[in-house]
Amino acid sequence: MESDNQFRFVKSTHLPELTVLHAAMDGFSYDRHAHEEHAFGVTLTGRQDFFSSGVHHRSTPGHVIQLNPEEVHDGHSGGDEPLSYVMVYIHPRHLEPLIAEAAGIARVDDFRVRETLMRDPVLRGHITELARLVSGGTGSRIEQEQALYGIASRAARHAGQFEPDAVATRPDVLLRRARDYIHSHVASDLSLEEISEAAHLSKYHFLRLFRRQFGMTPYRYVLNCRINAARAELDTGASLSDLAYRYGFADLSHFNRRFKRVYGMTPKRYQESITR
Repeated sequence: MESDNQFRFVKSTHLPELTVLHAAMDGFSYDRHAHEEHAFGVTLTGRQDFFSSGVHHRSTPGHVIQLNPEEVHDGHSGGDEPLSYVMVYIHPRHLEPLIAEAAGIARVDDFRVRETLMRDPVLRGHITELARLVSGGTGSRIEQEQALYGIASRAARHAGQFEPDAVATRPDVLLRRARDYIHSHVASDLSLEEISEAAHLSKYHFLRLFRRQFGMTPYRYVLNCRINAARAELDTGASLSDLAYRYGFADLSHFNRRFKRVYGMTPKRYQESITR
């Protein structure tokens, strides 16, 4: 029945030409069609039966589906349980530069992944995380970029194009520049491009080297800096809602959750405890 089928498309407010689809369907069948974007999906419940690349596929929960641009496919729910899945669509002109960085080459044209259906828990995690951030409207630009770079690097691996051990010269000096840039712009909506440019590194190598050097991703580091900056202002009696807005949290609830994960209490309790 039509009422059993739900389709929700959400466009990212931070990343150009990236759209997320959440679908739940029972008794609906797609006609054969093709998209101009790369599509990365995860089957959540039920069974996803579809035709692609001349082959009929069956995707059960946890499988990753990858469809190349202009690849003809169809799809419907298989089995007795209703189907639900999430799909991320990203245009080649936005994805292929990220693939090139992951592959350590100047450019990639007409990029293709050979596998349509795969078991890759790491890639699955990046897809579902990016879908969650975009759909919930809670992810900052750097957080969404990080998840998309994860998808690009795994796609490069599956295509056999990956530079696993490239290391920049003098990484400590370059990464200190990135760290200093973050501290100087902690209240800004930072992007990976801005920070990596400050370090004179490609975005892909910056991501890998930064985590190796500091023990956390750039997003986590930026978030930690924002929490610490907000804490310093809590000491002076600053308004919680003003701080949440100033340091890029989605809302006061988001600020509360993140602060508590670091300091064991909400910002309000912390402020009350130090002003007694």
